[in-house]
Amino acid sequence: MEKIILEKDIEVAYVQATSFPDGIMAAFSELYRRVGKEHREFMAISRPENGQIVYRAAVVAVPGVPEDMPRWTVRKGEYISEMVYDFMKAPQQIGATYGKLLAHPDIDPQGYCLERYPNEQDIQCMVPLKAS
Repeated sequence: MEKIILEKDIEVAYVQATSFPDGIMAAFSELYRRVGKEHREFMAISRPENGQIVYRAAVVAVPGVPEDMPRWTVRKGEYISEMVYDFMKAPQQIGATYGKLLAHPDIDPQGYCLERYPNEQDIQCMVPLKAS
């Protein structure tokens, strides 16, 4: 685990999964259909809402991303983070990694789970920490 700092807020556009975890791949497929896959920075945001996990497949909102897509702001600040390498070989690693991150004593109780995809094989799992 390592602490990292996001220096500025990041606006993302997203497609919300119809269910978690079953709807994740369909949400990403729809996102790729809407924005393409080339030269994009992909993320995902998940958090409990009304007793269920809501999952949003997201892309950094830069020119060329459709304006009609819903938006979310990834907050700047300090995050606890861990990489999961080659996640498709053992997708359960993602849940186990978030289990460790969410056990950290300083997480923001109003936070969320954030995934950043540096490439198609790896995920950077992140959870915001309380502002100091």
